[in-house]
Amino acid sequence: MRPGNFLLFAVTSVELAILFVLTPTFFLVDWIYVLQHVLVLGVAFSRRLPELKDHSLPASAAVVVSYSYSYAQVAYLRWVPGDPAWPDAGLVMVTLAAFSSLASLVTLNRRFGVWPAFRGLATQGPYRIVRHPMYLAYAIADLGYNFEEWNFGTASMVAAGWLSLLYRIHAEERVLSRNAGWSSYAARVRYRLIPGIF
Repeated sequence: MRPGNFLLFAVTSVELAILFVLTPTFFLVDWIYVLQHVLVLGVAFSRRLPELKDHSLPASAAVVVSYSYSYAQVAYLRWVPGDPAWPDAGLVMVTLAAFSSLASLVTLNRRFGVWPAFRGLATQGPYRIVRHPMYLAYAIADLGYNFEEWNFGTASMVAAGWLSLLYRIHAEERVLSRNAGWSSYAARVRYRLIPGIF
């Protein structure tokens, strides 16, 4: 196994273990996230070699923050309990985000990666609506989880996480723009994250 794929396998295995440790009772949405992690474990064995990669320090920092802030929120809430805002809406949003994230991952398949890289363009499924649907799913999930339980600490972590996601969008599009098919795709799918806005 190539070092990058081994790292993806290792990080995903740790994430899966953390998910089982931090989740006392599993519901449908939790099993969707488990399925996603299992799919990523399979992708780690079969994904394409990237034609281009960005392993710069800012991109690496953004990756680390964006991978860790959601788990940091869960750990923080065990230390400093939060307040419910709108739990029913939160559950709906988290469930919607889980299905959207799964659809994005299935569409990416062997093109999935952690660091900004080019393994081919995804233009079907949710990628026909926005250019980064998986990040949109993360943002919807963040709002949903904070509707279920939040405090100043979790809100601050979400803000840091969203900044890291915005940087990842910038870094990924910088890499993707070096592919000949990118300009026509970007012209066809105008919005990066939120249809009609951004």
